Amino acid sequence: MADRTVSEFEAQRGRLFGLAYRLLGSAAEAEDAVQDAYLRWESADRAAIAVPAAWLTKAVTNLCLNRLASARVRREEYVGAWLPEPVLTEGGALGPLDTVEQRESVSMALLVLLERLTPAERAVFVLREAFGYPHREIAGIMELGEANCRQLQRRARQRLGAAPPSAASRSAPADRERWHGLVERFLAAARDGDMAGLERLLAADVTSWADGGGVVGTARRPVTGRERVARYLTGGLARFAAGVDFTVAEVNGGPAALAWAGGRLAGVVTVEVAGAEPDGERIAGLRIVANPDKLRTVARQAEALSRF
Repeated sequence: MADRTVSEFEAQRGRLFGLAYRLLGSAAEAEDAVQDAYLRWESADRAAIAVPAAWLTKAVTNLCLNRLASARVRREEYVGAWLPEPVLTEGGALGPLDTVEQRESVSMALLVLLERLTPAERAVFVLREAFGYPHREIAGIMELGEANCRQLQRRARQRLGAAPPSAASRSAPADRERWHGLVERFLAAARDGDMAGLERLLAADVTSWADGGGVVGTARRPVTGRERVARYLTGGLARFAAGVDFTVAEVNGGPAALAWAGGRLAGVVTVEVAGAEPDGERIAGLRIVANPDKLRTVARQAEALSRF
């Protein structure tokens, strides 16, 4: 019976982590929520659980809702820009990302926007948009009326729809080889101090956000505009690039660069791309995560991948 309890849960673990991460924007907190759900599952009356997947989805959702209230207070007091904790997604850590919609559901841009929603709005939005649950099932998970869930969904869409389209709608190119080349050209231009080359790769209204958590020295306000971002990047690399190596990876369903210093992960730079054709693609947004507390999951994932 114990083996079955574990195997039934493990069959759902990946999906549950993907749900918790989308709800919380933190891999560490998502792992904690999934582990708490396992403890509840382990002690639950199995005979009373008709559909394990549904029971576990409800348990994880409720655990995340409890965490979201306190998370909002912490983020209001956060030093500088708050960004989600990045996750390597090439290995399927957040589920299948074969379509633009699936990639967008875990993008850094959308996760930042989801912070605008109330916990209930966020839960309904994620369950509906990312996991395709019908409103009837969402009502059961949330213990709300179906009409109320539909209203929460409409309200969430309205709040997200009012956001600047540059943040909400830009997705990574589907062709990984193409965006891999774009990121490599971007890194080369920034590293070489090639302002002209770098500006050619940036959109006119490009914005860079950086999250150092008050621990690492980064810009605490967004840097906007092609020339300002180019100066900011080349200046930063001129100060810190010695002994830093970059690798290109897929993070949160899109292109990114991992910065390594002395074998330690020092930062993750996710790249938002605008434009549909190779010649028309420009970097429209950069989100730089340097807070060491937010790099542990990616570092652990990268180490695991390097063993294969």
